[in-house]
Amino acid sequence: MANTSLFSRIKGKLAPATTTTNEAGGAAYQLSPEEALAQLALTGCFNGTFYTSAAEQLDEVLTLSKQVSDEFIAKTAIYARREGFMKDTPALLCALLATRDLDLLETTFWEVIDNGKMLRNFVQIMRSGVTGRKSLGSAPRRLVRQWLNRASDRDLINASIGQSPSLADIVKMVHPKPRNESREAFYAWLIGRDHPTELLPTAIADFEIYKQRGRGALPDVPFQMLTSLQLGKQEWSTIAKRASWQMTRMNLNTFLRHDVFTDPEIVKCVANRLSNPELIRRAKVFPFQILSAFLNADPKLPDLIRESLQDALEISIQNVPSFCGSVVVAPDISGSMHSPVTGHRAGSSSKVRCLDAAALTAAAVLRKNKRAMVLPFACDVVGPEICRLNPRDSVMTNATKLARLPAGGTNCSSVIKHLNRNKLAPDLVIYVSDNESWLDSPHYGHFFGQAPTATLQAWNELKQRNPKAKLVCIDIQPYATTQASTRNDILNIGGFSDQIFKVIARFATEGHQASSLLDEINAINI
Repeated sequence: MANTSLFSRIKGKLAPATTTTNEAGGAAYQLSPEEALAQLALTGCFNGTFYTSAAEQLDEVLTLSKQVSDEFIAKTAIYARREGFMKDTPALLCALLATRDLDLLETTFWEVIDNGKMLRNFVQIMRSGVTGRKSLGSAPRRLVRQWLNRASDRDLINASIGQSPSLADIVKMVHPKPRNESREAFYAWLIGRDHPTELLPTAIADFEIYKQRGRGALPDVPFQMLTSLQLGKQEWSTIAKRASWQMTRMNLNTFLRHDVFTDPEIVKCVANRLSNPELIRRAKVFPFQILSAFLNADPKLPDLIRESLQDALEISIQNVPSFCGSVVVAPDISGSMHSPVTGHRAGSSSKVRCLDAAALTAAAVLRKNKRAMVLPFACDVVGPEICRLNPRDSVMTNATKLARLPAGGTNCSSVIKHLNRNKLAPDLVIYVSDNESWLDSPHYGHFFGQAPTATLQAWNELKQRNPKAKLVCIDIQPYATTQASTRNDILNIGGFSDQIFKVIARFATEGHQASSLLDEINAINI
C-alpha cells in the first residue's frame, strides 16, 4: 500500500508556481484571456479603481479582445448584459464586433442594445475611435436606424433623456426613414425642425401644451423633461405615481423634499412599487443599488418606505441558495475595498464601496445558510469576538455591521490559515474580494514565479483534511489575476448581480462537473 503520509506531503507541493504580480504587487496567477475578458466585462465600468485607471481598463479589454475569438466576444457581451446587468462593457464589445464580424454584430446588437441608454452608449463608443474607426459604418448605421424605427413612442421618449450623444444627435447621424407621419413629426420635433403638432405622439403634444400654459394636467413624459418648469406638490405627486422602479429608488429624497409623502396613499403606492418582485426583476437592479438607496435615505422618510427598501433587498438576493454542508464566507474589508464599487468618476462616483458589496454578499449567504461562518479579513481574520453576526437579523443589518469594521492591508490567505490552525475543513469557502493580496507575498513587488500563492498553499493543506472541499473566489473589481487559479475544486467568478449565485450553487453541488463562468458564457446560442 502507498505511504499515505508521504503522498499527502507531496500533494501540497504540486500547486503551480505563480505567473505574475497583481496590481498591489503581490504574487498571483494570471487569468486566461477568456477568463480575464469575462471578469472585466462583468465588473468593469470604465471608471478609475483603487489600483488602475479607466484608460488602463479600456486598454486591457482591447488587448484581451485580440486574444479571443469573435464568437466569445459576442457571447460575453450578451452574458454581461443579460445576466450581469452591465452597460458599458457590453456596448464596447458590440462596437468591437463592428470592426471584426458584422454577422455576429447583427445577432449581438439586438441582445445587448435593449434600451435607449444602451443605444447611446453604443453610438458614443463607435464614434470615439477606440475600436479603430470614428464613423458608424454602413452596417452599424443600418442597425441603429432599425432600432429607432422598431422602438415604440414611449421607448423614444425615454431615450430622449441624456447627452453625448443625445437621441437628436443620433437621428441626425443616421437619418432614419419614418414609418408613419407621427414618427416623422416626432423626429422633426426632436431635432428642432417645424412639425405639425397634431401628429406628435400624445405625450409630446401634451408636453408642448403644458410648457406654453404652465398649468393643467401633467404630461406623461420623463420627469427630467419637467424639472426646468415650476412644479408644485401636486405635480411632484403625479410624477411619483408614474415613476419607474429605478426612478423611484433614485429619487426618494427628492419626493420627500417636495412633500409628496405627506399623502398616505402615495406612501403606500411607492412602498408597494419598491417591494414588487416583478418590477425589481425587470429593473435589473444590483442588490448594492438597493443598499445604496437605504444608506442614503433621509431619516425623515416614512418608515413604510424604508421597510420596503429592506424588503426589496431581500427579494433581490432570492437567488442566493442554501448550500449543503459547512460554509465559510470571507468578505474582504481591506483598504482597497473602500473605493467606489463602480470606480471613481469626477462628480458622480457611487457612494457604495466595494466593501459594502462584499458585506452585502456575505450577509446574504448567512441569511440563507444560518450556520455559515463569516470571517471578515484584512491583515488578518476578524474573529467573532469583534464582529458577531446574527443570521436572524436582516441582510441590511448584517451588511451594515460588516461595512463598519476597520480596514487594513490585504491578506487573502489569512482566512484559510485561520481554518487550518483551528483544524476546520468546511465544505465550501467563498471569498468576496478584489483579490489584490500582498501581505502574504514572499517577494512583494517582484515576480519570481518560484512558489504558489500563500492562499493556494493553505488551500491544499485544508484539502488534505477535506478532499471534497470547494473554493469560490468572487471578484468584484476589473482586475485580471487571482490568488487561486481555476481548477476542479476552485471557481473564479466576477460580477455584481445575484446571478453569480446560480453558477456557485451548481459548482457547490456538482463540483468539476458543473458549469464554470466560461461554460455559462459559451452555452449562449448565437
